[in-house]
Amino acid sequence: MVDANPLVARMRGFGTSVFAEMSALAVRTGSINLGQGFPDTDGPPELLEAAVEAIRAGHNQYPPGAGIPELRRAVAAHQERWYGQRVDPDTEVLITAGATEATTAAVLALTGPGDEVIFFEPYFDTYPAAVALAGATRRVVALRREQSRWTFDPAELRAAVGPRTRLILLNTPHNPTGKVFDATELQLIADLAVEHDLLVLTDEVYEHLVFDGEHRPLATLPGMAERTLIAGSAGKTFAVTGWKIGWLIAPARLVTAVRAVKQMLTYVNGAPFQPAVALGLGLPDAYFAATAGALRDRRDQLCTGLAAAGFDVVVPQATYFAMADVGRDGVEFCRALPAATGVVAIPGSVFYDSSAGDHLIRFAFCKRPEVVAEAVRRLTEAAAGETIR
Repeated sequence: MVDANPLVARMRGFGTSVFAEMSALAVRTGSINLGQGFPDTDGPPELLEAAVEAIRAGHNQYPPGAGIPELRRAVAAHQERWYGQRVDPDTEVLITAGATEATTAAVLALTGPGDEVIFFEPYFDTYPAAVALAGATRRVVALRREQSRWTFDPAELRAAVGPRTRLILLNTPHNPTGKVFDATELQLIADLAVEHDLLVLTDEVYEHLVFDGEHRPLATLPGMAERTLIAGSAGKTFAVTGWKIGWLIAPARLVTAVRAVKQMLTYVNGAPFQPAVALGLGLPDAYFAATAGALRDRRDQLCTGLAAAGFDVVVPQATYFAMADVGRDGVEFCRALPAATGVVAIPGSVFYDSSAGDHLIRFAFCKRPEVVAEAVRRLTEAAAGETIR
């Protein structure tokens, strides 16, 4: 008999995502989509023009497997410029199809059956899938809200580390909470990694979109460079999420291991976009400051509006997103929200193993000011009419 569900058992929990459902609902209802995290404006003109020039110049065939040398040098220079970390562009940088491929390929290359991977919940939704594909086991540690911030219990993190732990996956700045892990928290993670001889994979795609606090790569802490893999991406920093140009920075032995897997996934990608991203990484400090500043304004615009509309919102320190507690089932709330308000959000439960996210929803504020303003107007009007209570 033919299996009615041919999907391998370990992946059966990863069907059609709620992101697709909510985006389809946005289209069907003509709603403002504050669910998915993509901007509604393009990146810097010089970056876009560089990609066009690369296409016209014939950069349309397979690039080198590790990425073009120009981009690998730019990634290395960027790391030293911003964080003082020196890496070899020839052996310690790998260009990937976005940070999603970087993190997934790393998990596939470095973990397997019998291994455990630790990460925090709420989590970016591809992390559990990557661990499942590897045949490894995930252990989640809770980020909990304490008034206006997100924190975790150090004892809970220590207890999660066991004899089977192979890897800690850390996302900072953090999606979906917008948390920036502080120096004390980073040191705790570093100490555990050194004590137990663990690898750490850090997802740092929002590194330049910090509004409060400061992003510091875990790899720059003593004893961490030799055991840390950094996943980065151009998509969020330059508002070109569709280009899918990311990178992995790690010691040569780890890059070699990840590349063995990566070459069997996409092999290579984005030939004309790679020189454009190399140019973008060299843009002056003013570009990065202005980008973060404009996004900070959108954060404040949305969060102030949500609070005025009666939402219990946690103001994020970074990223594209704000979380709010709606005091009821978040999935039902989000499914009803478009018809009631003309606005789409994402239920927080999709980022959790536990029930802790059941009353949470996530809004994206990486949109034009007038779009955020209209979304706030609709939500406020609906709240006044008690159509979303």
